[in-house]
Amino acid sequence: MKMLKDKIVFISGASSGIGKACAELFAQAGAKLILCARSVEKVQEIGNALKAQYQTDTLALQLDVQDRKAVDKVVDDLPLQWKKIDILVNNAGLARGLDKLHQGDVADWEAMIDTNVKGLLYLTRKIVPQMLEHKLNGHVINIGSTAGILAYPGGTVYCATKAAVKFISDGLRMDVVDTPIRVTNIQPGMVETNFSVIRFHGDQQKADNVYDGIEPLTADDIADIVVYAASAPAHVQICEVTVTPTHQATGGIVHKEKK
Repeated sequence: MKMLKDKIVFISGASSGIGKACAELFAQAGAKLILCARSVEKVQEIGNALKAQYQTDTLALQLDVQDRKAVDKVVDDLPLQWKKIDILVNNAGLARGLDKLHQGDVADWEAMIDTNVKGLLYLTRKIVPQMLEHKLNGHVINIGSTAGILAYPGGTVYCATKAAVKFISDGLRMDVVDTPIRVTNIQPGMVETNFSVIRFHGDQQKADNVYDGIEPLTADDIADIVVYAASAPAHVQICEVTVTPTHQATGGIVHKEKK
């Protein structure tokens, strides 16, 4: 982890779940953190706590990655000492609804496409050129999903967005193959965060039912993989990691123990 000390890490969607867990592990490793989320109060609180506990520098910023102009402004307005971003963790993402495609809510589709695909593209387009300009051994780490490998009922649009994350990761890796920049796509299966609460528009009971009868992954499990990939030697590129709970084979094939 020594190689992460004083590295500048930009994490989107850092206010909870996987993003928050990544922030803590990177802080433990001595990295400097730019924490972004729609709720600036939450990332300020997280940043202050990590700074106090690990004596690392943090910068909390309000950002909705769906807003391209806001992405441009946040990156352009970074203080000089925060301009050289070494690691970009494209974590901001969401699922909305579990309807059949022909019954789906278009607003839900737009939220998923705008966040999971366009938001990731906006940040990548803005930050990768700066990595190249500053001649950094940069690293882009995208949080994809097993849903991007194999679709499941009711998840058509969400699965499509995560398939896009996979192919954006693969394409970017080709585009920067002649540079020191590495690209990693992490594809988790069932992770118990607020993911399902958001998918079901705040219905906690429906969210709890998703994980009933199975021990899901945790945000810390995914953060471990993210930090492992980031801390590999500069000549080692971990291109893709797919990880599921032991009792999950794909997005739709899950064994649950009966109570």
